[in-house]
Amino acid sequence: MAKIFYLLKQNNTKNSKIYGKWFARSKTTETLNTRKMANHIAEHGSIYTPDVVFGVLEKFRSCLLEMLLSSKRVKIDGLGIFFTTLENEPGGAIKKEDFSPQKNLKALHIRFLPDQEAETNISSREFIKKAEFVNAETFAGQLAEADNPNNPSGGNQGGNTGGGGNTGGGGNESNGD
Repeated sequence: MAKIFYLLKQNNTKNSKIYGKWFARSKTTETLNTRKMANHIAEHGSIYTPDVVFGVLEKFRSCLLEMLLSSKRVKIDGLGIFFTTLENEPGGAIKKEDFSPQKNLKALHIRFLPDQEAETNISSREFIKKAEFVNAETFAGQLAEADNPNNPSGGNQGGNTGGGGNTGGGGNESNGD
């Protein structure tokens, strides 16, 4: 099962209703660039070399942006839909005639909606069922202990490092690093 690392963070906002409560934040171990992702895909028994996969991914990226900037949605079956949304400046235009994109628009966002088809559902509520949660602090401590030359068991033990279950909270907490 996939391992999702998390760190526990305490809410330190004094006037918050949830002040002092603890929440999990996801902790990534690496960011794969296009080249690394192409290599990874090619390692999965693909008949295509990493360079071919890289080329397809690069073309996908440029075409995705082209379609989004043409007011189109892009659905990747089994993955989800990419689309854009507008963020307006606070307050808006007083009259319809006064609205101008240069003055009243703050940002153009790229959004993603996961596929929710029965056989490929990766919505948040289904995706969480596919993961094993591991406290990154606990995992890091176990690695340090296993790599310690004074540790009688010696070496990196590997294997399952435990930590199952959702620690709760964090409904509106953003995902950290």
